[in-house]
Amino acid sequence: MRLAKRTTNLFRARAASTAPGLDVSGLNGVISVDAEAQTADVQGMCTYEDLVDATLPYGLIPYVVPQLRTITLGGAVTGLGIESTSFRNGLPHESVVEMDVFTGAGEVVTTRPGDDLFDAFPNSYGSLGYATRLRIKLEKVPAYVALRHVRFDDAGVMAKTISAIVESRTYDDQQVDGLDGVAFAPGEYYLTLARFTDEQGPTSDYHSGQDIFYRSIQQRETDRLTTYDYLWRWDTDWFWCSGAFGAQNPRIRRLWPKRWRRSDVYMKLLGLDRRFDIADRLDRRAGRPLRERVVQDIEVPLENVPAFLAWFDEHVGMRPVWLCPLVAQRPWASYPLEPGEIYVNAGFWGTVHVGPDAPNAPINRAIETRVHELGGHKSLYSEAFYDQETFDALYNGANLAAVKQRYDPDDRLTSLYDKVVKRR
Repeated sequence: MRLAKRTTNLFRARAASTAPGLDVSGLNGVISVDAEAQTADVQGMCTYEDLVDATLPYGLIPYVVPQLRTITLGGAVTGLGIESTSFRNGLPHESVVEMDVFTGAGEVVTTRPGDDLFDAFPNSYGSLGYATRLRIKLEKVPAYVALRHVRFDDAGVMAKTISAIVESRTYDDQQVDGLDGVAFAPGEYYLTLARFTDEQGPTSDYHSGQDIFYRSIQQRETDRLTTYDYLWRWDTDWFWCSGAFGAQNPRIRRLWPKRWRRSDVYMKLLGLDRRFDIADRLDRRAGRPLRERVVQDIEVPLENVPAFLAWFDEHVGMRPVWLCPLVAQRPWASYPLEPGEIYVNAGFWGTVHVGPDAPNAPINRAIETRVHELGGHKSLYSEAFYDQETFDALYNGANLAAVKQRYDPDDRLTSLYDKVVKRR
């Protein structure tokens, strides 16, 4: 069983299937927005782009708005979404107050916090069913976001600064509403501090013009965006990955239609590359070593971030790396982060020339091992290589199996391990 969706933000290869997909085209809207209660009822396949378009006119946004426009609310909850508000609001599923789940038994079950299905659903990736309706909390936001980019030469000092900001939600006596960062190189780290504000002033445009957001972090200490543009600041250039398609070349960028400066367009281009092996063909023709695709997001405890970055520099060497602090608000069965502890998500997306061993994914396997050693976890939207025992220990496989047996007794849905590890 699979979903017949027009878009995807998954980066793991999936086994070919001849089975018809579930038609979810009627589940892609916002049902209602309650501005007084600051909640919204949303269908599971609604994209965050459409959701924000419905809530922002009320001066409201979801507690956490993942970076890419076509991530769906149901996808961010059954998977894992994250963004700069996660240091104070946790992950997207933590602002869900109720949801309807279409289970493997063919039933629609309404579930709430404290229910076994609700608590196991985040990070289950469709193995327990699909969210068809979710009621989420919204927060009030003003019209603008003021940014401050703070550079650090030492990862340990940066980690201490993150801890202080999470504790006080301030920096230099100014409120911090959003917090993320970028590691550009060893000894070059930046935290971007966002402050929601109604103060008017000139705003930057990283969607329509020649300017590129991630480069601005190194080029200026302060900035101002509209709230809408802040939410999608990373989508326009797919963080920095648009460069692989030439979209950051000034001559090409002038000709690149603005409506095509979107992550879903780059994803389609990536799909063409995979289908026709374009990059591999070019590498072989040029005599370059075979590439391994390294597209991952991991979380490690804050105190282990310097150690992870040092290891990553030595053994992987990919730059830049996105950094996003988060604090889980309560225990979650299938992604057991310690509530109240500060973690930092590190996101890195690209390829590494490794030679003939590339099909065996040596870099990805090494990352899994190191993250495990540092007390962290890895998101499962991309390729995973854990053995069953390690996987079950990390993601509470016994509980997942028990909940799946209750709501999918005939095993119509693929188990989480089979879906994210075996189906390659």
